[in-house]
Amino acid sequence: MPSVADKRATFRKLHEAGCFVLPNPFDIGTAKYAQRLGFKALATTSAGFAFSRGLPDNGVPRDDVIAHVAEMVAAVDVPVNADFENGYAHDPAGVAESVRLCARTGVAGLSIEDATGDASAPLYDIEQAAARIRAAREALDATAPDTLLVGRAECFLVGRPDLDEVIRRLRAYAAAGADCLYAPGLRTREQIEAVVKGVAPRPVNVLVGAPIGLSVADLAALGVRRVSVGGALARAAWGGFIRATAEIAQHGTFDALADAPPHATLNAFFRTT
Repeated sequence: MPSVADKRATFRKLHEAGCFVLPNPFDIGTAKYAQRLGFKALATTSAGFAFSRGLPDNGVPRDDVIAHVAEMVAAVDVPVNADFENGYAHDPAGVAESVRLCARTGVAGLSIEDATGDASAPLYDIEQAAARIRAAREALDATAPDTLLVGRAECFLVGRPDLDEVIRRLRAYAAAGADCLYAPGLRTREQIEAVVKGVAPRPVNVLVGAPIGLSVADLAALGVRRVSVGGALARAAWGGFIRATAEIAQHGTFDALADAPPHATLNAFFRTT
C-alpha cells in the first residue's frame, strides 16, 4: 500500500493539469468498489455518511467524522479528500484544532466551508471566512504541509447565487492559503467558466449532484480540474432502497429487487479486496 506521503504527492499531482473525477463513496465497501473501477482519488461525503448514521447532513459529531475519514483512508490505496464541513468550529483556533486532528488520519486533502449553519446569517463574513482558511493552512503547514486544502464558497447553497461574491470569496480563500477552490451549486456552462477564469490559476472543483447537461469532457474543456458528486451516490443508493421497500410495503411485490446485483457478484468482489 502506498504511504501517506505517496498518496498526498499523487493527489497534488492530479491538481496540476487535466481533469479528474473524485467520486464520493459513503462507506468502506463503496470506497473499495470505486477504487476497483480505476478512480485515481476518492472523497468522503458528509451527507452520505450522516444518512448512514440516521442523521441529517451536518449532524454528525466531529470525532465520529474523523473516525470515518480514518477508516476510509485506511481502506484504499488511492488518495482520499475529506468533506470536512465548516471545520466543526466557528473561530479560527477551533478550525485549526479540527484540521490538525483530521490531518492525522493520513487524508490527502480536506475542505473547509464558509457556511455558518445559522439561517439568519448563513455565511461567515469574508474576513472571518478567510481567517478560518488561514488558520487551517497554518495548522496543516505545522503538522502535515503536503495535505491539500480546499476552500469552499457556499453562496449558491444558502440562497445567495451571486457570482461576483462567489469569486470574491474564492480569491480571498486562495490568498489565505487554499490550494483548490470550490463553489457547490454551479450548474451552467457560463457560471462554471466564470468561476474558473475568475480564480485562475488555482484549480477548481465542480460538484455534479444531478444531471446538468455537461460531461466530464465538457467540464474539462471549461478548465475544471476536478469533478465530485457529493452525496449523490449515497442518494442514488437510497433511491434503490426506497423504491424496493416502498413496493414491498405498499404492494407486497418484489419486482424492484430485480435491479439488485447478485449476491455472488458482490461476495466475490469483497472476497478479493
